[in-house]
Amino acid sequence: MNTNDNLENEICEACGTFGEIGYIIKEGDDVAEVTVIANDATALQAELDKYIALAKQVCADVKYETTPITDEAQELHARFQFEVSAEKLIFELKSRSLVRG
Repeated sequence: MNTNDNLENEICEACGTFGEIGYIIKEGDDVAEVTVIANDATALQAELDKYIALAKQVCADVKYETTPITDEAQELHARFQFEVSAEKLIFELKSRSLVRG
């Protein structure tokens, strides 16, 4: 019996699980922060609206605040407060599709 074979098999059994074990739901960790970057204020508002709609799909009672959008703005920061930590986690996972889109 080769000990290297056993070690290799043990490592392979865990393949694909690294990302999943990184998510631990912590009590009180219910605020997600988002940075939106766009060319102008209209595009910033349109992108922010996507995040707001997604947050409301996850939790109808989500509360949010943003930095003001000025005519010259190309970046804004938003904070979304969910009712429970799991909703924040769901929002963060789903919002990845907005970044790619």
